[in-house]
Amino acid sequence: MTPTAELRERLRKLLNEVIPDGGTESDTRFLDVDLDELLIEAQSIYAAASTGWTMKAGMLQGQIESYGVGQEKYELTSLKDQLYHALVMADKYAVAAKASGGSLILKFKPPEVL
Repeated sequence: MTPTAELRERLRKLLNEVIPDGGTESDTRFLDVDLDELLIEAQSIYAAASTGWTMKAGMLQGQIESYGVGQEKYELTSLKDQLYHALVMADKYAVAAKASGGSLILKFKPPEVL
């Protein structure tokens, strides 16, 4: 696919990587050049999103899962749950890519000419 500003913005939404108000692309996990690479290599925006979510799964790192201050206790999402979510999203968009015909291969047999 040929990257455009509209496709980049749509892909950011599918990847849940929207640039925050007053922020820049460097405030997300993917720079515009990274999104362009995903779009160029993909047959559809859903295929690009699937690859992006797989990449996001690979970027995850362990962190503190819970802590307390006095009587207050805070629980954060576990690395396992974050990884599961990212891979489920990758699968979801892979299915959407197949349904949209993004990876269709046609075979045909030419007729015999006498």
